[in-house]
Amino acid sequence: QVQLVESGGGLVQPGGSLRLSCAASGRFFSINNGAWYRQAPGKQRELVATITSDGSTNYADSAKGRFTISRDVAKNTQYLQMNSLKPEDTAVYYCNVLAKVGAGQHRQVWGQGTLVTVSS
Repeated sequence: QVQLVESGGGLVQPGGSLRLSCAASGRFFSINNGAWYRQAPGKQRELVATITSDGSTNYADSAKGRFTISRDVAKNTQYLQMNSLKPEDTAVYYCNVLAKVGAGQHRQVWGQGTLVTVSS
């Protein structure tokens, strides 16, 4: 099994910054692609950012220029640095990874979510 533990959420004022972390543990060979999603109250879950195994990144328009997704392969951890936060960024943020669990076998895993609240 692969487990993801998220941390770093909290309350921040508009314009502030937070860094979310997502650490993978358990039985797997490697973490391939990764992503961060978010779900605001009353809304559907939406994709925020993605990172591939070779480090290529992509962002939702709402995150471009403000958020940065990264990963530390040695620590099996991915991050989401969020700057210039706005009240509309308030949501539960979920990490998602594609883990290689066997020869030709991959498993998509979700974190438990961490709440980010942007408010003055």
